[in-house]
Amino acid sequence: MSTEPSPGVPYLPPRATAADRAAAGAGATVDVDERRPALQLEDLQVAYAVRGIDRIVLRGVSFSIAPGEAFGLVGESGCGKSTTAYAALRYLPRNGRITSGHIRVDGNDITTFDKEQLRRFRAEEASMVYQDPGSSLNPTIKVGKQLVESFLVLGQSKPAARANALQALNRVQIADPARVMDRYPHQLSGGMLQRVVIAMALACDPKLLVLDEPTTGLDATVEAEVLDLVRTLRNETGAAILLIAHNLGVIRSMCDRVGVMYAGKIVEEGPAAKVFDDPQHPYTVGLLRSLPRQGRRKGQHSLATIPGTLPVLGADLPTCVFIDRCSLASDLCRSQEAPLVDLGGGRTTRCHHPDLIGTMLEAESTRVVVSQGETVLTIAGVSKTFRQAGHSVPALVGIDLSLADGETLGLVGESGSGKSTLAKAILGVHAPDLGGEMTLDQHQLASRIGNRSTDDIRAMQIIFQNPDSALNASWTVRRILKRSVRKLTGANSVDSDARVATLADHLRLSPRHLDMKPSQLSGGLKQRVAIARAFAGDPRIVVCDEPTSALDVSVQAAILNLLAELQSEQRTSYVFISHDLGVVRYLADRIAVMYLGRIMEVGSTDDIFGGPHHPYTEALLSAVPSVDGEPSTRIKLEGEIPSPANPPSGCVFHPRCPRRIDGVCNSIEPPIIEASLGHIIRCHIPAEQLRELQQSPASG
Repeated sequence: MSTEPSPGVPYLPPRATAADRAAAGAGATVDVDERRPALQLEDLQVAYAVRGIDRIVLRGVSFSIAPGEAFGLVGESGCGKSTTAYAALRYLPRNGRITSGHIRVDGNDITTFDKEQLRRFRAEEASMVYQDPGSSLNPTIKVGKQLVESFLVLGQSKPAARANALQALNRVQIADPARVMDRYPHQLSGGMLQRVVIAMALACDPKLLVLDEPTTGLDATVEAEVLDLVRTLRNETGAAILLIAHNLGVIRSMCDRVGVMYAGKIVEEGPAAKVFDDPQHPYTVGLLRSLPRQGRRKGQHSLATIPGTLPVLGADLPTCVFIDRCSLASDLCRSQEAPLVDLGGGRTTRCHHPDLIGTMLEAESTRVVVSQGETVLTIAGVSKTFRQAGHSVPALVGIDLSLADGETLGLVGESGSGKSTLAKAILGVHAPDLGGEMTLDQHQLASRIGNRSTDDIRAMQIIFQNPDSALNASWTVRRILKRSVRKLTGANSVDSDARVATLADHLRLSPRHLDMKPSQLSGGLKQRVAIARAFAGDPRIVVCDEPTSALDVSVQAAILNLLAELQSEQRTSYVFISHDLGVVRYLADRIAVMYLGRIMEVGSTDDIFGGPHHPYTEALLSAVPSVDGEPSTRIKLEGEIPSPANPPSGCVFHPRCPRRIDGVCNSIEPPIIEASLGHIIRCHIPAEQLRELQQSPASG
């Protein structure tokens, strides 16, 4: 039933009471049919004006979300997911416009709203949680004032708004809301910031909650806590949720239904479990095959990738939007628009050949084997203490690690566990405390990079998480790479040009890419440039700091394959830092688990994932959402990581450990136990007892 407001008739929220209707006047129409969708998109088309020409972005998107239902949108970057989310709230940029179709939120067609109706709709009926909570908050204003403002715009008095703000923080499970209200955003952790933003989004008790990559950049345990919170609030409020995420495991664990989007069209839709277990569109198959899933390792096969790239913005796609990258494409696909096929059970696919999906056998991939040789890096007793407000803050405590030639060592742990500090100590950015020692190829490394030889600097390079901030935006790719080659190798101009050409060939960068600036490249291409720069001087060791966290699954697969190939060809060793344990499992040969600046467990990747585990490792692994829907018992950790300035006595993990032994763990430093050859665990519980506990059905 349409409830489009007529000119001159006041807009009422769908939950309006009899008093609201009386106050609005007899002409106001209020539909209270709870069976209608909370959000319904009908043949929505959106275009962006680029240099005066409309470029089509959404090409007839249709789906609906019922009250209390969670719907996920997946697909590569640039396929239209975020545009769909912004369109649902009429939040398009100035050059974006809806060219046709309807957007109905609880029966109201918001495409017909004027500015005042739209303002009230956004204030009272719908909310959005963005990817980066830090950019959603004003860094110069305390959290409390910003949260209170969310209630003031609803017409509440200041005392009522403050009381409701405190209650909202309690609602999102923040233990000391008064303390948090008095802090600035930079004083809160990423997980805490996301809780604050969610509290602000829920201020109006929305009927529609849009979440755009709400857990990107969060570690596994914080991500799990945020997702648990969203599930709880969804059950309490009955809000419909539109969730966008690159992590398909998050979508599977959170969403009832999923839509797979490509080039502005929904190409497959259905219940999330069925779509991921039995995909019925070639693009969905390609996305799932790109994942490092089901324990696949770099030493077995390289990851499958989707050939080609997304069509350019506004490209004319009269038939099948996926045709240029599809292995099933036929003459029929090139001449006729792909039909929407009803598969039953609420499932649809937009494809001419759903009957051939079963023939898309797992592609044979190149086997990538890296043999490991002599030890290239040794870290012995390395600690790092910072001074903060007159206090000593130990960020690293007695780190002992080694890295072999051609080996990948994964570093995992929650934010604040010391991973990045260790990486900076290895690179000489942070000088370790006296007493520790690092050796590279059997000779001692100077503690600071300024005191290291050119050869030692060239031998260790880094790939940063965000290439946008790591690459000079005003230079071309060629100039960026040439400068790195000359700085690291001392080569002349001619030799530098030759080396840049070789790097571009290895990294699959065309001559056209070399003459472009970073802003003209996609995220995947920018990361390839960052990798090329790191390999400019033939390094012995490359530190990879979250190099794929912001990439979608198909681009991530290409980057992981590239790193594995470069390692195989050049015998480069990697220190690989990531919150994505699936990615670490695929690429790493060994894994070190860090907590509060200490190594809690080290072992081969098979040992770390196979067990027995340190209780902290066990909790990390249990928090990882899987696209395969594997059953697991989530182990919830109590509280947050303690301050390194005041670490707990005994085992530093004991305040949060579900397996702690009272009277022992809280007072005595745990010993290092050897679970198997090369697999060590820092714990009071014997390895065999840990194995028995963790294999118990009631574990956790």
